[in-house]
Amino acid sequence: MNNKIKFVFFGSSRFSVIILDELENAGYIPACIITTSDKPRGRKLFLTPSPVKVWAKKRNIPVLDPIKLDTKFIESLNKKQWDLFIVASYGKIIPDIIINIPKHKTLNVHPSLLPKYRGASPLQSTMLDDAKQTGISIMRIDNIMDHGPIVAQEKVNINEWPIYEEFEELLARKSGQLLVNIMVDWVSDRIVEKEQDHDEATFSRKISKKNGLINLEDDPYLNFRKIQAFHEWPQAYFMHKHNDRKIRVKITQALFENGKLNIGKVIPENGKEISFEDFKRGYGKNNIF
Repeated sequence: MNNKIKFVFFGSSRFSVIILDELENAGYIPACIITTSDKPRGRKLFLTPSPVKVWAKKRNIPVLDPIKLDTKFIESLNKKQWDLFIVASYGKIIPDIIINIPKHKTLNVHPSLLPKYRGASPLQSTMLDDAKQTGISIMRIDNIMDHGPIVAQEKVNINEWPIYEEFEELLARKSGQLLVNIMVDWVSDRIVEKEQDHDEATFSRKISKKNGLINLEDDPYLNFRKIQAFHEWPQAYFMHKHNDRKIRVKITQALFENGKLNIGKVIPENGKEISFEDFKRGYGKNNIF
């Protein structure tokens, strides 16, 4: 067990949990975890903790989930001496007064080769742009989003686009491993950070439900990338006329082969997942696929 670095981890999503797993595997256990507050989820809108909160509770690690990063919260952090804060997919903007609390400041894990794809959706945007030469960055946070100096980077080359969940796991695991490799050197002041080339910065687009709509007559490779990128949320879909009304049909499985999009499985509106062949037989009257 490596308890020499006293650090706080800020995170909320599955991406964060995978990084925590890699830290734990290497013996790095956060002294405290900060996550987002419980949110209503599902059809019945039950209050549900973040995946990170669940992870922390299973290990009896102190966890805080403040609604606001207010004065009271800041005072609670200032009661102890910290070596480092680590942020990975936390979901909130952290003010300067917090990122400067620990002796060795605050590091952020970002799944792109910064300054490319700053912002909230670097993974999906990378897939949509077919940017197969991608990677991960660890940067020191400053007062501008994804703007701070680079501490470490690692390139990752993609041959074929997997579904979003698999791409996220790949980059999260590599991020956690890179974090493990640099933590001791960082707190020992053996790493020289490097300012980003801000003239080369690009920004990832904000994803909304309407982005999932595809036209089956559009470029098949772009449609395939949308299906893969939006596999978890908002899910790619097309509109289909059936019984004198248009229904939404979600695409859950697809391949891109020989220049063609081959849809494997779909979920028709108010229906269950079925093969695309069964869908065409049951819903395809007066329609051409």
